[in-house]
Amino acid sequence: MTYCVSINTSQGMIFCSDSRTNAGFDNISIYSKMHTFVWSGERTFVLLSAGNLATTQSVIKHLRSDIESSAAVNLHNVTNMLGASDYIAGVSASVQKQHTDRDSSNTNFEATFILGGQIEYGRMETFLIYPQGNYIHESDEHPFLQIGEIKYGKPILDRVIKRNTPLASAARCALVSMNSTVRSNLTVGPPIDLLIIEKDRLDFGKRMTMTEDDPFAKHLSESWNSGLVQALENLPHFPWES
Repeated sequence: MTYCVSINTSQGMIFCSDSRTNAGFDNISIYSKMHTFVWSGERTFVLLSAGNLATTQSVIKHLRSDIESSAAVNLHNVTNMLGASDYIAGVSASVQKQHTDRDSSNTNFEATFILGGQIEYGRMETFLIYPQGNYIHESDEHPFLQIGEIKYGKPILDRVIKRNTPLASAARCALVSMNSTVRSNLTVGPPIDLLIIEKDRLDFGKRMTMTEDDPFAKHLSESWNSGLVQALENLPHFPWES
C-alpha cells in the first residue's frame, strides 16, 4: 500500500510520501513515490504516485522521454497547471490501457497521482489525478490532497491544516500524518520523503529522506506521542471525578 499527501498553503507547498511497495508480505521493495521536474526560475512540478508500480514507472519514464524529445506536449511547454494535469492524466490512461491489453491474468494496472507545482509566477496548484483520467483540485476549505491509505492520517490534517498555516508547521503536520499511518498500517513504511517548496522560488526546494532510525523522525514521533498523552490528561474531567 501507499500513503502520499500534499498541502498547498499561502507560503508554499508540502509533499510527503512513503517508499514501501507491496506485492504481498513476502515481497516488499523500496521505491520512491516522489518525482520532481524542475526548470529553475521557470517552473516546478512534483508528482506523487500510488498504485501499480509498472504503471507508475512507465508514466514517469514517458513524461521524462517527452521532455527529452521535445514532444508537442510535455511538462516543459504546458502553459498552466490545468494543462499539465490533462497531459499527465492522458499519459496515465494510455499506459494503463497498454498494460491491460497485454495482460491475461486480470492484473489491476490502475494508478493515482498527485500533481503539484507552479509555472513562472502563477498560482501554486495541486491536483489529484484518478486512474480514469479525471482529476480534482484542492480547495480553500481543505487545501490538502491524499492518495493511498488515507484514513489514518486524515484527522490531523482536517483539524490543523488551513490555507494560512505556516509552511514549517504544515510540514510537521504532514510528517505526523505519515507517522500515524505508518504506525497503523504495516504496508506503509520508510524511507519517508518530505519536500518543501516555497512560493515563487521555482527551485528544487528543501528535501529530506528519513529512514526508520532517523533521529529527527524519531524525535518528532516521540514528541507527538507525549503531546497526545498530555492533551488527553488536560481534557475536562467528568463531574464525578475529584
